[in-house]
This record gives sequence, C-alpha cells and structure tokens, in this order.
Amino acid sequence: MLKHLSSLIIVLFFMLCFSKLSAQGPICSGQVTGQGNPLAYPTIMVQGDSLRWQGDANGYFQINLDSNEQVRLVVSYLGFISQELVIRLDGDSSDIKINLQPEEGNLEDIVISGNLRPVSRMNSPVPVEVYSASYFKSNPTPSLYESLQNVNGVRPQLNCNVCNTGDIHINGLEGPYTMVLIDGMPIVSGLSTVYGLTGIPQSLVDRIEVVKGPASTLYGSEAVGGLINIITKNPLQANRFSADVFTTSWSEVNMDLGGRFALGEKVNALLGLNYFNYQLPLDKNGDGFTDISLQQRVSIFQKFRFKRPKGREFSLAGRYVYEDRWGGEMDWNKSFRGGDVLYGESIYTSRWEALGVYQLPLREEIRLQISANGHHQNSVYGNTVYLADQSVAFGQLTWRKRLTGNELLAGFTYRMTHFDDNTTATQTTAGNQPSTIHLPGLFVQNELNINPQHSLLLGLRYDYNSVHGSILSPRINYKWLSGNRKHVIRLSAGNGYRVANVFTEDHAALTGARTVEFASELQPETSWNVNINLVERIYSSKGYFLSFDFTGFFTHFNNQILPDYDTDPNKIIYDNLEGYALSKGMSCNVDLTTESGFSARIGGTLMDVSTYENGLRTRQILTEQFQGIWRLSYEWSRADLSLDYTGTLYGPMRLPLLGDIDDRPEYSPWWSLQNIQLTKGFGNRWEIYGGVKNLLNYRPPANSIARSFDPFDRQVQFDGNGQAIPTADNPNALTFDPSYVFAPNQGIRGFLGVRVAFD
Repeated sequence: MLKHLSSLIIVLFFMLCFSKLSAQGPICSGQVTGQGNPLAYPTIMVQGDSLRWQGDANGYFQINLDSNEQVRLVVSYLGFISQELVIRLDGDSSDIKINLQPEEGNLEDIVISGNLRPVSRMNSPVPVEVYSASYFKSNPTPSLYESLQNVNGVRPQLNCNVCNTGDIHINGLEGPYTMVLIDGMPIVSGLSTVYGLTGIPQSLVDRIEVVKGPASTLYGSEAVGGLINIITKNPLQANRFSADVFTTSWSEVNMDLGGRFALGEKVNALLGLNYFNYQLPLDKNGDGFTDISLQQRVSIFQKFRFKRPKGREFSLAGRYVYEDRWGGEMDWNKSFRGGDVLYGESIYTSRWEALGVYQLPLREEIRLQISANGHHQNSVYGNTVYLADQSVAFGQLTWRKRLTGNELLAGFTYRMTHFDDNTTATQTTAGNQPSTIHLPGLFVQNELNINPQHSLLLGLRYDYNSVHGSILSPRINYKWLSGNRKHVIRLSAGNGYRVANVFTEDHAALTGARTVEFASELQPETSWNVNINLVERIYSSKGYFLSFDFTGFFTHFNNQILPDYDTDPNKIIYDNLEGYALSKGMSCNVDLTTESGFSARIGGTLMDVSTYENGLRTRQILTEQFQGIWRLSYEWSRADLSLDYTGTLYGPMRLPLLGDIDDRPEYSPWWSLQNIQLTKGFGNRWEIYGGVKNLLNYRPPANSIARSFDPFDRQVQFDGNGQAIPTADNPNALTFDPSYVFAPNQGIRGFLGVRVAFD
C-alpha cells in the first residue's frame, strides 16, 4: 500500500510541476528601498490574492498581472513597515519607486508557526517567540539542541548519564510533548526526538519560532506541549559561502559550512554541511565512566527553490545525518560492543529526510506539502541490543481564502508511521508484528479581523487514528492590538492529544538495569490549555527600546502517560494516569536595546507540573519549578568588537531514586551554566570569537550513576521477588542506574572559533 501511495504522490507532484502556466498580463516594475537604500529581495504581493513576487538583490522587481484594471500592491520587508499602493494598469507601469520606513523596536518579525502563513509577530493572534540565527551566536554550540538552553521556558534535558542523549522540554513537559518542525513540516518525531535532534547545520538556519501550548489543531499529534519550528534560509538570501569552525579545550571540533548557487536562471540552491567530532575520553568526576559521550557526526542539507511565474512557491529539500556515539567505562572499545565484560552504550544513527512545498498554478491559494523520513537505529546498552526502523510519510493540502475581514484556511492531511524494533513494542507471541499507523485528518480555521485592533481565530481539527479512532482538536485565539502597536493582549484556549510509543520516545526504557512493564494498553493522552499573553513596548526619547512579554499558562491532562520509577526500583512502569495532571505557571521576557550598543534579554519561568491520583499530588520527575535565562551583549561598533554574557539558572528537580533507602538527594540543587564570549570582526566577512563555557565549573554529583563500578549487578543480591537487598558492600540496596541525571557532566572549558561569509 505504501508503495502505491508513494507512486501516486510522485505522479501528482510531477503533474503539478508541468501544468500549463497562466497567461501573462501587464508588466509592473520598480525598485524598493529602505530610507533611500536598496533592500535586497523585497516581497511584493497583490492584496486579497495569493500572488507573491520577490525582488532582486538591489530591490528591483518586475511582475506580471492578470488584470488590466486597478490593483492594490503590498510591499514588505523584514524590519520595515509594510506599504500599500494602488496601481492602475492602463498599460505597462514602470519605474515605480517605493521607499519603506524602518519599524521601531524588534518585535515585527515575520512568523508562520501560529497559523501557517507569514504574518507580523505583533499581528499574530497566536503568541510566537522568534529567535534569529544571530541570537544563538552569542553562545555557539555544536547543535541546535544545545542552543535551545538560552530560550526561556525551553530546556534540553539529558536522559542518560552515559550516552548523553536527550529531548526538549517546554514549560516542564517531557520531550514527547514537543513537536519539532523543519520549514513547517513534522520531520523530527519519534525516534529522532531522542536520537536525531543534533546535526542540523546552524549555518542554514534563518530563525527559530517557538509556540508554547497545544498546537494540535494545526499540527496534530505530538504538538501537545508546544512546537519548535526551524526555518531554514531562503536560497536567494543566503551567503554565497559561509563557514563557522570552532574547537574547545576538551578537543571538541565543530564545523558548519553553507553556500548558495544557481542552476540556470530558475533554480537556486542552498547546501549545508555540519561535522562534529569529539574523541577524547575524560573522567574528571572519578566514577570510572566517560563524563560525556564520544561522538562523530556528519549532516548534509540541500534545498532547492524554483522560480515560477507570479512568485508561486516551489521548493524541495533533503537532509541526511549519520552519528556514531558511545559512552561507558573508560577502557571500553567497540570490541566489547553488546557484551557483558565492560559496560558501554553505543549508538549508530542513520537518518534521511525529504520535504517539498508546491503552490498549485491556480487563482486560489492552494499548497501541497509533502515529506518523508527514514530512521535506522542500531544501539547497545551494555548487553541489551536495540534495533529499530521508523519511516514516516506526510502529505498536506491547504486552501487559503481571503474575504472581507476573514482569513479562511482549510486542509487535508495524511501521515503514515511505520515502526519496527526488537522490543515488546512489536514482538508478540505470534512473532514480529511491525506497527503501521494511518492518520488522515481535516482541519479548518477562520481568522476574523473585527477591526484593526481586534481579531478572533477559531479552528477545529478532526483526525482518525487507525488504532485509536476519532480525535477532535478545537482552538480559539483572541487578540487585541492597540492603535499605536505598543500593547498586545492575547487569550487562547485549545486541545491537544498524543499517542505514545514508549521505546521511541523514552531512552530510560532501554538503559540501565530496570525492566519495562506496561500496566495496561496505553490510551491516547488529551489536554486542555488556556493562555494569556501580554506584550508592552516602550520607546524612549533617550534612544532605548524596552519590551515586556508576559505569559500565564494552564494545561489539564487526562490519560497522561508517565514513567513510574517509585513503585518498584527495578522497574519502569508505564500506564495511563487514573487521575489527572496539571502544568501551570507564568513566564516573562524583558528585552532592552540601546543606541549605545548595549542589549539584553532576561527571562524567567515559574512552573508547577504535577500529577493528582488517589488524592495525592506528586511533582513530575526531572521538572524544575523555576528556570531563568539571560543574554547581555555590548557592541563597540568603532572597534568591531562585541562581548556576550549568557547564562541559565535552574531550580530543584525531583530525581528518580532506587528505593526508600537510596542515600542520594531526592531533589537536585539550584544550578547554573554561564558563558562569556568576545567577538572581533574584520570588515563584513571575517569574525574571530572565543571565550569560556560553564564559568562556574558546575557539575552534578559524582554518584549520579548508581554503582558505576558494578554495571552488570554481579555483586548485588536480590530476594525472591527480584528486589535488591541491603548487604555490607551495598547498604542502600542499589543497582546500576544512569537515569539520575539533571545536568551535563562537562565542566569549564575554553573555546575559539572563526566565521567567514562571502556575499
């Protein structure tokens, strides 16, 4: 069936590619400038229509229109106020001069994650946080996964002290509740949530958009806690060549290469390569295990953008990533892989992704999005072997219609997920039975612009899961924007759902000595969420800009699936919660920019994530009650120097213990990671940067890995029920367990790097 479906998609795709083009009408041409200077690649569109064009590197544009009558053009450029002008097409209209004025402040970023269309962040009824690529340069990291530690309310969570795999938490919710998108498509999910988040070349990232709270109405399952949308660069706007290479005093080497090139007049391409290497085993905490896993990773990303009449969209992209990582006892090598002589966790990851967007050659705005990915996992955890294959095919057809005061969006989606592994997830008494889940869905939403200050967004999604049946996901969003665009109030409510696959989403199910047990057949989780978002912008006559972005959130979960580490210290028990769970809290970001070159972002999130069952309230494991982030920067423009000081602060988290007499603390302490960087530029092409990471040299306790000296529990005594019992050399009845993890083991280190970019 999958083969036939793939063939049908390919045939449809190429039929659309070679469809006849619409007849060309009058020509309109001109130039777009900003404060008198040419603006590279401005966007020109016809109001109330789907037609969209892009100018060249000097702001010049030439467009063909179907109408011989009056049309209204909208000209926009990031960071400038959009301008509307009326053109009467009695004949050729040429040499039109359009001069845009800069937008005050820095909150007029263009976002798409809230409602699947480009819109000013201030105009979006859905609160979306935007982080440009330059934001992450203040604390360079070898992967986007680590970069996200500088985003308020988002935390990369390590899941294992040995192999250092992890996932991403939003507002304290576990990684499987976070959907990660590339260019708006659900590429990163399932196995890759744990194993495939690294290896996205940062040189190709234009910005990252973060939506906190359920987004299932538009994106379906997995978008329960929120989503992270990685927007790659437009091949027309990327550098012809860019390179970013840095190394650390721990002998880590990271290289990002990127470049654009043209294939004829109608095809522009973007190519990126990421390579990371770390091969120096270190054991500075003296537990006999590597402090961080050794890694070798290569990732290749290729994107094509095709020039089509009237600016209609057509792009194709692909990515391949291979990673070889291991951690374990210091004298482990690959000859011990899968054995019980020396303990090591070795993971081979091979993953490919393909995605494309095609706007149909119709007067109506109809887009086809398709993507597919395949993920192969070959891992060992001591003498436990984990082999898994996952493939996902996704298609989405959307129709957008602009009417007076209304923005209608409707779509049909289909996702097929095929999963096979060597665990109880697919092994039955009848033999191996891979899981194949079909998930067709329909969604519709309407954004009602009541007046320039008030807008209301209503949406509803229906999915049919081939295993669990029908699922509905509604949402409502209200926005009030003041006339001077300095104050915004947003109210939202929505529903989310998630269908869990434990072995692809929770690394703890595989590592250590604990066995996995399912108390019952897992049912889909559902959640209801309400948010309030307030934005205040202040402009000073003294030349500074200040903004406050406050959000209060509340989410109620039914059927929540959480690992139970407490009932039996030798097991991880998975079951649907009989009661309910709550995630509630508030967050605030404060942004300051000044004419003197100083800028700052300071943020904090206060949260409570707990379960309520049988009259008892229990805090969720590995969830902090407070997170703080800061980024302080100062730029000396005359010397082309900049100084960045970044950091994170985390409150105590409840940790998984091995029974009542485990003598390790149940809660982690307050801890902080702080970094400093100095950057020197040489003209518009070269930069040299360097600094220190983890200034405070913070590391978790050396006993985070329980009984690291006996990883196969050879010296542990068990009773008739399989429970560890206290003995003279094991008074706390511990077994080997690396799941007591809340912070990376990597201490203070220096780094030095160089960047180069050619236009």
